[in-house]
Amino acid sequence: MLIMKLLQQAQNGQGLNELAAQFGLDEDKANQLAGMLAPAIGSATKQRAAQGGLGDVLGALKGQDQAENFDNARAAVSSQGQQQGADFLEKILGSREQAQGLAHEAANRVGAEPNLVEQFLPALAAMVQGGLQKQMPDDKIDGMMGQLGGGAQASGGGLMGMIGGLLGGKKSGAQAQDGGFDLSSLNNLLDADGDGSAMDDILGKFMR
Repeated sequence: MLIMKLLQQAQNGQGLNELAAQFGLDEDKANQLAGMLAPAIGSATKQRAAQGGLGDVLGALKGQDQAENFDNARAAVSSQGQQQGADFLEKILGSREQAQGLAHEAANRVGAEPNLVEQFLPALAAMVQGGLQKQMPDDKIDGMMGQLGGGAQASGGGLMGMIGGLLGGKKSGAQAQDGGFDLSSLNNLLDADGDGSAMDDILGKFMR
């Protein structure tokens, strides 16, 4: 399931509006921000995993208590929720400064207060984590991390493709040329659409 569509289902469709209310953000601006930032988070996560950081990505998604951040906006906005979201952003982007840069870019694009978006982004990331955790429970993550530790491929096909399979993807006819599996289902989960997000053109400068 696509990240933005996943977020739109949070709290019976009210999750993003509830998140906006916690920050005093206009609902339209909050939805514009989510429309840019959620796909950017997905694209960055996909890139980090493909670059050899799959173990970090899986580790960040582990922890079934994170599901509360998806089911309750107040949990995502709490100090613990924001810390989880900030840690996730640091892992996929490379540093807190990179996350701040992404927040400021999004704020400029929608005409929102940058400092407010800096707070909104980690909470949104925490909600994303919670939603992905509900799609990929700990027992599945444990199995995949075990395979990763056993020498399964950390990039390209292999284990990345297996994640896609667990999320409802199918092998693309045959295994990929490197012996792995098709990555399209994982890519679809971590991207808003086939063309990337509105932030994809600048995401590169916010990743280390």
